This record gives sequence, C-alpha cells and structure tokens, in this order.
Amino acid sequence: MTKLTIPRWAWAITGSGHYIKETFALLRELENLDLFLSKAAGEVLRMYKQELNLPKSVRVFQDKTASAAPIGQFYYGVYHTAVVGPATSNAVAKFVYGLSDDLVSNVFAHAGKTRVPILVFACDTAPELLTEAPKSMVKVYPRPIDLENREKLGRFAGVTAVDSPAELAEAIARRRAELRP
Repeated sequence: MTKLTIPRWAWAITGSGHYIKETFALLRELENLDLFLSKAAGEVLRMYKQELNLPKSVRVFQDKTASAAPIGQFYYGVYHTAVVGPATSNAVAKFVYGLSDDLVSNVFAHAGKTRVPILVFACDTAPELLTEAPKSMVKVYPRPIDLENREKLGRFAGVTAVDSPAELAEAIARRRAELRP
C-alpha cells in the first residue's frame, strides 16, 4: 500500500438507499477520500443503479476481511474525519451499543478510539419519513428504538449526528473550515 502524506476523509456507506444519490453527490465533492462499503452497500448500489463514478484518487474498500483490516489506517494518522452515511438503524444501534463486527461499525469504533471526528447521517430520524425506494417513493415508520438510538448517538463525544443531506453538507463544510490552515 502506498504511503499517504495527506490525511484523508474516511466515508462508510451502509445498506440503505435513503438519500443515496444525494449522499454520493456530497462525497464526490471531497478530495483525498477513502470509501468503505459494507456488503449490503454493494447490494443497495446495484438496486438503485448508483454508479460509483469517483475521482481516481478515491480508494474503495469493501467488507471482505474478517478483521476489517483496512481500519488499521486510523492508527497511522491517515484520516482526519470519518463520515458514515447513510447509516441504517442497524448501524446506528451497533454504534450506540459498542458493536464492531463489520467494516462500517469498525470505521466508527476505530475513528472514535483514535479521536478522529465522526459525522453520521442517520436514516431513521423521525416517526414518519418519505424515502426513495428503487422503484418509487415510500413511507417508512421507524420504530421507537430506532429513534431512541439516534438520540443517544447525538450525545456521543466526538460525533456529529445529522438527519438530512442538507445537515450533512453543513457539517462537512464546518469540518472543511476547521481543517483549513
């Protein structure tokens, strides 16, 4: 693996299609990016016919190792910021309860362990949501536990939890401003 001298964004995508097109529009604007795809993210990208079309500088890591080997890069200063989004209710629950059993939950856990700021765009954020499914718009009714976990995540030190693509764009802009010399 090539030695990197410029810290990068680490962006992890779970198995949700919730605002996936808007999410990709945001991540395509970033330079020095590593993209971490869960197994489910690969399936969702195919279902939504979402092409990666990423700049050549983007490195893509897929959930193919039992130990989430690419995560070790957090310990060598490779990342200045971790973004998870869209984040399913399953991913958010793992984050809240300290589970790190796949690539995305390991991105979250090890970013936290190395004090890398984390931005999370959660999917299940209101009692009723309208979201794009592969064939049409659908209504989704998150469970009370999903909403409770989103609230808990918002209180984590070092984590900025957001509920919309617009809020994610604002959080990224704030982080970019913090990173400017």
